[in-house]
Amino acid sequence: MLGHIVTRRVVYPTTVILLIVLVVLNTFIVVPWYVYALVILAWFLITLCGSFFIRWDFHLKSLHCNKQVADNWVAITFDDGPDPEFTPQVLDLLKKYGAKATFFCVGHKMERHPELLKRTIAEGHTVGNHTYSHSRAFGFYNTEEVKSELERAKAIVKDLTGLTMDMYRPTFGVTNPSIEKAVKDLDLQSIGWNVRSLDTTARTENMVLKRITSKVSKGDIILLHDTSAKSVAVLERLLVFLQEKNLQSVTADQLLGINAYA
Repeated sequence: MLGHIVTRRVVYPTTVILLIVLVVLNTFIVVPWYVYALVILAWFLITLCGSFFIRWDFHLKSLHCNKQVADNWVAITFDDGPDPEFTPQVLDLLKKYGAKATFFCVGHKMERHPELLKRTIAEGHTVGNHTYSHSRAFGFYNTEEVKSELERAKAIVKDLTGLTMDMYRPTFGVTNPSIEKAVKDLDLQSIGWNVRSLDTTARTENMVLKRITSKVSKGDIILLHDTSAKSVAVLERLLVFLQEKNLQSVTADQLLGINAYA
């Protein structure tokens, strides 16, 4: 896919080389100013898209699926919990249908609802790091601020369960050089997705479900949120669909063949 070729380590030096070539050419012929502007604009737009589209792996390499898996597995993942109203409903449904999932939890919510964190793990699901605050400004944090957020969330799980989280899901799917360095320094594995439900948008339950079921297949990682009644309703219908298609939801680490905890 595009992200395997267009990465920061390719785009940045290529842009510099193009600008140098233009400067050299300008000593022989007049290079219009808009040519420089177009090169810089292209760099900016590619960087912007690469920062928001996690599957590009533009700044940070993430694991998005495992199409080589031998079993008929998919991984359902949930972001932004735990939520006292909806996470218990999600856990009940997963138990009812014999499914496992991975929950990328927000630190301050785990602090407020430690019983949900413990229940999640006790029922065979895994948890990953989704920062402490889930701040909308997270993409503007410097490396030390990012590390502080991740370490704080990590410490909460360690204190409550004795487990050291190894998986990280970028908030809003945003990556940048500061996040990349923090993740590398903390030796975390970034986990993305390749089936995005868009369940937090204004789309209806039917639209969200169709978006998933029209594309999901063996080896996929599905992104949902345990934060709304709509997502809960989608989940139950999705679990029925997976059973009909002989697909089993397992934890993301099991699907990917990695360790959830250090």
